[in-house]
Formats: sequence, C-alpha cells, structure tokens
Amino acid sequence: MSQVSASPFAAREQPAGGEPAPGALLRLSNVGKRFGEYVALDAISLAVQPGEILGIIGRSGAGKTTLIRCLNGLERPDTGTVEIEGVDIARLSESELQPIRRRIGMIFQHFNLLSSKTVAQNIALPLKIAGRAAAQRRRRVDELLDLVNLSGRGDAYPAQLSGGQKQRVGIARALAAEPVLLLSDEGTSALDPETTLSILELLREINRRLLLTIVLITHEMSVIRAIADRVVVLENSRVIETGPVSRVFAAPEAPGTRKLLGALRPELPELIAARLHAATGDAVVVRLDVQGDQARSPLLADLSRVFGPATLLEGGVEHVQGEPIGTLFVSVKNTGPDVASRLRAFVEHRVSSVEVLGYLNPDR
Repeated sequence: MSQVSASPFAAREQPAGGEPAPGALLRLSNVGKRFGEYVALDAISLAVQPGEILGIIGRSGAGKTTLIRCLNGLERPDTGTVEIEGVDIARLSESELQPIRRRIGMIFQHFNLLSSKTVAQNIALPLKIAGRAAAQRRRRVDELLDLVNLSGRGDAYPAQLSGGQKQRVGIARALAAEPVLLLSDEGTSALDPETTLSILELLREINRRLLLTIVLITHEMSVIRAIADRVVVLENSRVIETGPVSRVFAAPEAPGTRKLLGALRPELPELIAARLHAATGDAVVVRLDVQGDQARSPLLADLSRVFGPATLLEGGVEHVQGEPIGTLFVSVKNTGPDVASRLRAFVEHRVSSVEVLGYLNPDR
C-alpha cells in the first residue's frame, strides 16, 4: 500500500494518564458500557482534534462496534461522557440528539444504499430529511459527485455500480449535510486491495480539502498505516495503546498491538529461524527496531566497524506518515561469550528496541 504524506497532527499525543486533550472536537472520558454481565467498554478515554484522522483498531469482540454506536448516539454509555463540540450527547433526549447527528457523517461497511433510488437520490436523502429546497439539494449533489469522482453517474442505480463506486456514493451521502465529524465503520472491509487504496486516498483528500475530522473503526492495520494520524488499540473492551501511527508501528508497546502488527512487520525467515541455537554458534542474530533518525543512521556500517562484517538477513525501512521506520534482522560474528551483551550495549541508544534471537552456524 502506498504511503501518504505526513500530517500536522501526527505528533500529537494524549496527555499522560489517558485524559482527553484540551480543544478536542470529540472526547470520551471514562466511558463504560455493559450488556448484562458482559463488559463491552471499560473506562475508555480518548480525544480527537479538529482536522485529525484517528484510527481505532481491535479484533472482533474488542469493543469497536459498541464504541462507534456510542459516538453516533445509538448507544448510551452506562458511565462517562461522550462530548462532541463540547456537548455531552450521552445525556441528550432523542429529539435533542437529532441536530447533533446531522453534524456526524457515517460510512458503512456494506454501503447501506437504497437500491430503489438513484445515486443522486441516495446522496440527497439527508438533505431532503433536513428540509433543504430541491434546487439546493441538486447543487449540493453535483458538488459531491464531483468531489468523489462520480460526475455524470447521478442517474445510475446502486446495482449498476462497482463496490468502490458504491462506497464513493456512501461517502458523498455522509458529507451531504456538511458534518464536522465523519465516522467510518469498517468502510473498506468489503473492498479489494486496489479499491481500498483508492477509497483511502479519497478520504485523505477530503480530510485535506475540507479539514474534516475522521474517525476510522477497523480491524486492518494496513488501513491505519495508510491514512491515520494516530491510532487507538482496543483489546478486551479497553484501550491498551495509543499514539502516533509511526511510533506505534515502529515500537509497539502492548503485546496485543504486536499481534495485530504481525502480518505487516518483517519476520526472520523460517529457514533461518529453524537453524538458530540458544547457546552458541558462529554468528549472533539480533532484531533491531528503528525509527526516525535511527533509521537514517549508518547502523550496519557502525556494527561492521566494531564487530566485523554485519549481515542483513531480513527486513528493511519503510515510511509511515512521512516517518522512516524499520525492522532489521542482523547477524555479526561471534567473537566471544560476551558478544551478545556487548552488541546490545552498543546499539541500545541507537535503536528503539533490540532483541538477541540466538546463534547461527553456517548452512551445511
């Protein structure tokens, strides 16, 4: 998946302790939700700044669906607050919620288009419900069709569109009432990789042009990597990690985050891993995680200068939100019983993390 440019929000973090940041468009404070004895959300606190793209990720059952239903007012938390533009929507009546909901756009996994209505009619539906005049609806629909690159398809029906085109219609409909917050509930899960990339690029362009705040709910780390500024990781109904995407990808702290990243982070090839010994061998093998200036440094050259030729067995460097991050599997000659500790001491201030994996003998 191609990389997108860095965002001015990429370096923003919540204050220590998980308290929402000041000036947030959306903030949750200690949100809890139960269904009988089942805890769906447990003390969730997070904040989203205006114009930011926040990715919320977790496996099935982590609490993502309940969380997004709390964000759009379809579920009421048992404890805590859900504030949008400073208004706690968890305490509003259904009639009081209606104008707030018009400030929130929703993108769905399976598009949720009305098959009996044309593309233009689907997009215009929120405006019709809001009582906008017909001429005003037509102008807005034309603007949105141009924005999502579907000009000329207003008279088509959903059955005549591809999956990617249907999702573009869904995005246009979500933007019709000019929301301040756009929620995407697994918005690319039903699409193939190429179409997914085009939809993510469209969302990033909308974010740039409209300065629209976007919250993505997904189970796909590749989606987070491609578009989000920050990521919140859910596990067992709790936030287990949060931070800028480049930092979380480069040095995930929680075991659950590392599992989610497993398919995207380099691993030592099985043929090499099977030959590793715990005790001794001709070469010691280490895993080095690097980010930022660490990834730009001549690390292999420095290792070779001190320990002799350093061999890159696997890995490399990529850019996430404009920040270089990488994982390197490196072997150096075993020059004595203390080589592993000397190597660790040499690199510990040059990398985000180091792990001695074992010893390797030449392939015979």
